[in-house]
Amino acid sequence: MISNTPLMLSLLVLAAYLLGAIPNGLLIARLKGIDLQKVGSGNIGATNVFRCVGKGWGIAAFVLDAVKGFVPAFCFPMLLAEAPDWLGLACGLAAVAGHNWPVWLKFKGGKGVSTSAGMLLGIAPAAAGIGFAVFALAVALTRFVSLGSILAAIAVPAAYLAMHGTDNPPLAGALVLMGALVVVKHRSNIRRLLAGTEPRIVGKK
Repeated sequence: MISNTPLMLSLLVLAAYLLGAIPNGLLIARLKGIDLQKVGSGNIGATNVFRCVGKGWGIAAFVLDAVKGFVPAFCFPMLLAEAPDWLGLACGLAAVAGHNWPVWLKFKGGKGVSTSAGMLLGIAPAAAGIGFAVFALAVALTRFVSLGSILAAIAVPAAYLAMHGTDNPPLAGALVLMGALVVVKHRSNIRRLLAGTEPRIVGKK
């Protein structure tokens, strides 16, 4: 076990950010000879990989982005002898920030849905499960990944508050802020949904 010191806590949060900043979708697309920032929506996230590279590669990008949120939130606190209660949340948020604003790409990253899902699985699994169910149902019925992501972002903090109230104010507040961030990052998708121009994951009706 590693000693719990301010320096070590800071290094773990920094490591979480750097892990989150790994652009998995961009790297996967480059393996296939595709510049993900120049095709589709231009976003480096799993949805654009799904659309522009292929279904299997999109799933791989989603899983890898989720892992880089889960590992800091769930595993990093285990490295310390006496980790503070807030460390998993801080590391998870740092990973999401890394995905959304990666230093390697001039702070222009993804929308944080996959990484947030992984983080939530590590710190609030029940709420994360409800969020995933809402996402899956919305996508199955509408084939709009963006709509599923927006509804899941709203469902997760709502589910957590319904189950736990404000027993853990920092976590409850973080979930509300994360949900709001996901919705804000999808503002262009919201405009396209309202205009009827948002692309579906498989062709058109």
